[in-house]
Amino acid sequence: MQKILRAIRSGHWPSLLGAWLHFEVSFMAWLLVAALGVSISEDFALTATQKGLLVAVPLLGGALLRIPVGMLSDIFGPKSVGLVLLGSELLALLWGWTGAKSFIELLGIGLLLGTAGASFAVALPLASRAYPPAYQGLAMGIAASANSGTVLATFFAPRLAQAVGWHGVFGLMALPVLATTAGFALLVRGDGGITRVERGAGWWSRLKDIGRLPSVYWLCFIYAVTFGGFVGFCSFLPMFLHDQYGLDLVLAGSWAALCGLAGSLARPLGGFVADQLGGLIVLRGLFPMLAILTMALASLPSLVWSGPLMVAALACMGFGNGVVFQVVSERLSKQIGMASGVIGAAGGFGGMVVPLAFGLLKDHTGSYGTGFLIFGGASLLALASVVVAIRRSRAE
Repeated sequence: MQKILRAIRSGHWPSLLGAWLHFEVSFMAWLLVAALGVSISEDFALTATQKGLLVAVPLLGGALLRIPVGMLSDIFGPKSVGLVLLGSELLALLWGWTGAKSFIELLGIGLLLGTAGASFAVALPLASRAYPPAYQGLAMGIAASANSGTVLATFFAPRLAQAVGWHGVFGLMALPVLATTAGFALLVRGDGGITRVERGAGWWSRLKDIGRLPSVYWLCFIYAVTFGGFVGFCSFLPMFLHDQYGLDLVLAGSWAALCGLAGSLARPLGGFVADQLGGLIVLRGLFPMLAILTMALASLPSLVWSGPLMVAALACMGFGNGVVFQVVSERLSKQIGMASGVIGAAGGFGGMVVPLAFGLLKDHTGSYGTGFLIFGGASLLALASVVVAIRRSRAE
């Protein structure tokens, strides 16, 4: 513990705290529609496919925005861009509070809430630039552990909806967003550690440079499995548990919150372990475990078994998120803002695919099991890619 505390003090910890707060509250807003999904789907009598689409749209918005937000973070600094994102989240929440009278309108609100998902491309570059190279995995893991906003959203939103209705929850969520805006403005350094040279460099040339690196495409794929799986499952679990096991909205939200908590707590640990052992070695052991857990869930066992399996699977995904970005910071330290946007976008697209695929497969096959089976296969493909990456690194 003392070693971790010394590592935290080695950088600008107020900026790290500001990055964490931004990501935490933004993640709450990003997953709010999913956390209220049971109530919303009952009000609008949605099919499984519509439920998947409802959950997927905010994830799609976040994925689409992460690349341009990563660019803007490199050009203008993460502080300025972060404040704009918080303002956009506030607009979406006010729309959900005063509007959201139809399914189509809810999709529009979800798309605008994608700005909250783009917080990733602000928080991680901010944390990275605030710390020396030796502690990149830990710093970025701490910042990204704020995906624990999933826990708060899925735990509290259903309970608040029982008291004030799901429209009212959107209004209440505006309060922590306002408080975070003030805290972020006070805590974060003005330029996030960006030099004038970095500001003046053309974003298009940096994007082309990123695109020329084969490792970027590989990192996008494995992050689409780890983070995409984490955020996708966290988003869809309340409705899955309600449909498959008959849990009410509060109990389903509590189970989903426990899964999200496991993944969030595991993320900084993953970054720290990767700092010590090497990210590729850790990923080689992680992906087989993830494949086994998700394939075991494909049989849809009773909740006594599926509950612990889901918690363990989400913990593996969260741990893997921390490991992947240790590898990113090691290989792409000079393009961390752009890389965060591109790789983060891939993770967001992976998250979008999970609920959408589960909903479609449920309507076409009558079972959610096929979705778990396919995800297990994707984990095995990720394992194969890591093995290839290790062999190439040893040959260099």
